[in-house]
Order: sequence, then C-alpha cells, then structure tokens
Amino acid sequence: MASVCFYFQVHQPTRLRHYTVFDNNTNYFDDRKNAEICRKVANKCYLPANRLILDLIRKYDGRFKVAYSVTGVLLEQLEAYSPEVLSTFDALARTGCVEFLAETYYHSLSFLYSRNEFAAQVNKHVQTIQELFGQTPRVFRNTELIYNNDLASLIESMGCFDAIISEGADHILGYRSPNFVYTPKGCNRLRLLLKNYSLSDDIAFRFSNRDWSQWPLTADKFAHWVNRVNGNGFVVNLFMDYETFGEHQWKETGIFDFMHHLPEEILRHPDNNFKTPSEVVKAYQPVGVVDVPHLISWADTERDLSAWLGNAMQSNAIHELYRLEKKIKGSGDAKLISDWRKLQTSDHFYYMCTKYFADGDVHKYFNPYDSPYDSYINFMNILGNLHLRCVKHPPAAPVGQVAQNAESLTAVRQDSPQVDAIAAN
Repeated sequence: MASVCFYFQVHQPTRLRHYTVFDNNTNYFDDRKNAEICRKVANKCYLPANRLILDLIRKYDGRFKVAYSVTGVLLEQLEAYSPEVLSTFDALARTGCVEFLAETYYHSLSFLYSRNEFAAQVNKHVQTIQELFGQTPRVFRNTELIYNNDLASLIESMGCFDAIISEGADHILGYRSPNFVYTPKGCNRLRLLLKNYSLSDDIAFRFSNRDWSQWPLTADKFAHWVNRVNGNGFVVNLFMDYETFGEHQWKETGIFDFMHHLPEEILRHPDNNFKTPSEVVKAYQPVGVVDVPHLISWADTERDLSAWLGNAMQSNAIHELYRLEKKIKGSGDAKLISDWRKLQTSDHFYYMCTKYFADGDVHKYFNPYDSPYDSYINFMNILGNLHLRCVKHPPAAPVGQVAQNAESLTAVRQDSPQVDAIAAN
C-alpha cells in the first residue's frame, strides 16, 4: 500500500515599505506592493491551482485528497485583495476531501523565543480556520517545518492535535525511511509525519530544470517512482509550497498538466490511494520513535535554521523584536500589538540571509530588497519606531494579565485547557 499525502504551504508575508530613520509614519507595510503581489500570485497560482484541485476531487469522486496550511497573514491579504481565492478554498473545504492544518498565525519563529506568544498564535490560527472553513485542525505544522523533540512534547501537551509534520532529513532518519508513520521521542499519543524530500523536491524545485537527468518529469514517470514504495513503506508525504504551481514553476513548464494527469497515473496501481494527514495517522500505526534533539527545518541543503538565524544581523533583529513583547502587550494597543506580530513573520529574517544555497532562486523570488543589509536596516528602522510607540503607552494591566487583554487564549477545544497553561509559562 502506498498512500500519497499532498500537503501545500500557502503563504505570503505582509511586506514592509521603505522606511528611513527619519520616518515617523506608523504604517510600516507596503499596501500597494502587497496588493499587487497578492493579486498576481492569486491569478497565476491560487485560483488556477484551487480550481484544478477541485476538478480533480470531483473527477475521481473523492478519491483524490490534499491538505493545506494557509497562514493568517495571507488570509488577511486574500480577504482584502483577492476574496475570490477564499471562496475557492471554501469550496474545497466543503468537498470533505481537503484538510486544513494548524500553524502559527503569523508564520513566525515564536516557538524559539516566546511560548506565550506561540500558544496565542496557534490558537488564533485554529480559530480562524474554524470560522472560515468550518474545520478544527487536528494536525500541526510549525513555520518552515521547524521541529525538535521539545516542540513535539509541547504540541502533544496542548491536547488538541493528533499529529505533527516535519522534514524527513537524512541526518535524523539515518537508515530509516520517511515513508512510515513515527512517534516523536517523549510523546505517547502524538504522531509524526515526515516529508519525502526527494520526491517532493522533484516537483517543487527540479520540475523545469532541463539540466536534470530526469527532465522532463511526466506523471507516469513520477507514479512509477511512487509505486516503488509498495512493500517498502505506507505513505509518500509530498510537502511543498503551493506557489510551486504557476509561480516557482510557471504554467508554461507544464506543471498544471502534470498535476492534472498525476492522480490517474497514481491510481492505476490497485494498492495506491490518496489520504490527508489525519487519514494517514488513522490508517497506519507508527513503526518506531524518531529522536530529534536539535532543531531542523525544510530549508536549504542543511535543513537547519541558518536561513533565518545564521548571521549577526538576523540574530540581533529577532532578539530586539521579542525583547519588546512585555512592553507591546502591556500597552493594550491593538494596532501596536498587530504591527509587532506581523514583524515576526519569518520572511523578514530570511531576507537578511547572507549565505548561498542551491535553491536560493526559489526562496528569493519575492525578495523586495537589493541586499540582506538593506533588509536589516529597513527592519531596524521600523523596530526603532515601534519601540518609541510602545514607551509612550503606560502599562494597561499587570504583566500577568497582558496575554488575556491582548488576546483571549481560550482553549481550542472544551477538553483542552492545556493551551492556557502553556501560554502562562
């Protein structure tokens, strides 16, 4: 049995406008550029891809299934600039063949710097998915698939998730395969699904590369590779950015035609099927425990955090940002808190990256800066103004009440009071 599990990450940051040290305007975000890019990506990727997925679900009478994680910052932009995309996601949700996952609302690195803020963002994202699509997410993915044992334990303690997904990095799997379900070390109930990065990257990164030995990639060729898993695994986790379709791989490359024909080729094998992450967890028992003591991600060849925290600029910017947490939340100013949270989006720190990496062209596709140094200077100018704003506000409440005043941290489910306990730590 080989179950194909498609998960698509759907995200665009709220980009910053050019901001000098002399600027006093408290609007930090480039509304024109954000609207332009949102509509552009909607027309090239989100709308045609959503319609294709919807057609495939109908064509195969519910046997074709996928999962999405749509960040809160993108949902806000879609609502403002491209509401028709939200309509197509709603149509997908109503098929019963699409699962929406949970993550940090602001696509942030908050797990690394503030468990209080992390819990608040996860809760906010879950509530948003409930309101928009009528689903309560049961599977969690952290920003950029950042993961370690501590994160798994934290997610299990929340009591509202059945599984967590991450990267099937060679250095943590060793001889083992990502094509099985695992249990994270230190957890009892939570399950771990790992990305098959080789097959995922064949689509996401290598599809249009004419120098690749396997070019052109056809649906029947890819299905043949999936078929090899039969007898050697239970599931092929194909995790990738949704912008693969139409943006990173343009329509002219044949990426939509490939996706159109793939379900038919996969389903030719009688033992193959498609499952959502929750269905995978229900269908297959874990075959072992995976120990990830150090942080990993799905970025670059190193699969580490150096893309966001690899140099002094990145480290300084993010530490200064989270140092403001108590003052920001203590202000009781909803606009100030919202601005601070949007500055947490991981892309802002990715733009400060100075290293070179094989898949850099894809990651830098939407980079608005000429250099990482420009990004750092712009971000710190904004952070300076943010700091001036928060010191003008006297504390609105004792520190112990800040999180409750800034945003309710009610449990995601009636039987999950653990969320509040985590946020208090």
